Amino acid sequence: MNKTVLVTGCSSGFGKATAQLFLAKGWNVIATMRRPSDNSIDGPADRLRVVALDVMDAGSMRSAIRGAVSLFGGVDVLVNNAGIGLFLPFETSSDDLIRRMFETNTFGVMAMVRAILPHMRERGCGTIVNVTSSVVFNPMPFSAAYTATKIAVEGFSEALSYELAPFGIHVKLVEPGYGRDTNFGAAAMAHNDENSFPAPYQAQLGVLMGGLPELATNLEDVAEAVLRAANDTGPTLRFPAGADSVANARKRAGLSEEAFLAGARQAFGVAPQ
Repeated sequence: MNKTVLVTGCSSGFGKATAQLFLAKGWNVIATMRRPSDNSIDGPADRLRVVALDVMDAGSMRSAIRGAVSLFGGVDVLVNNAGIGLFLPFETSSDDLIRRMFETNTFGVMAMVRAILPHMRERGCGTIVNVTSSVVFNPMPFSAAYTATKIAVEGFSEALSYELAPFGIHVKLVEPGYGRDTNFGAAAMAHNDENSFPAPYQAQLGVLMGGLPELATNLEDVAEAVLRAANDTGPTLRFPAGADSVANARKRAGLSEEAFLAGARQAFGVAPQ
């Protein structure tokens, strides 16, 4: 019998690529997105369902899970991929934008997990894959609020992995790097205007814009990492995805705190303290 995965945020980018890869590997896929009219996922009708789901709408979450269970008999893997970004100085980040980002990136993940848990616990098995970001080990200027949403999910997931292990439920993290071939960057900048970066921030903004990483994360990198995480029943918790994410994770793990921070300050044009 085919396994079933439910993926959030499938209208484009990492979510769409993940849904396509699971379909190619023979899984049943519940591909969710806020507006199913945005769907461009190709797959066999007997193994693919595109469903409306907003991670800030409890009713739509419950409905999507009920539909998946009714159609395919159960959900083996939940992939929490839906998320939004923000690239702004914290000083000019509005309360509304920060709250909206936490509602989607953090509280939305928690709500989806809470919604699926009774089903997985009763079955005595299941895997939850939470997609975060390489900012959790390589924070950058102008991403402070976004980084906070993702680090919160990392702590939540690690604690939850211990809590759910007695029920046969695995919790995994996938940490993508910079996705050039997604609309994440454009979406993160969509909230910006001429007042977003006051004069005192312009010098550091210039440093960042002039030093975009040579390495990047492809859509396939993330989809394949999610698939590995979904199939992994061992103790591995974190799956960095993409050449830049893997390199930064290894760099952070291989250096002392002082050495890593010194290198980051130099890269971001921050004077030594």
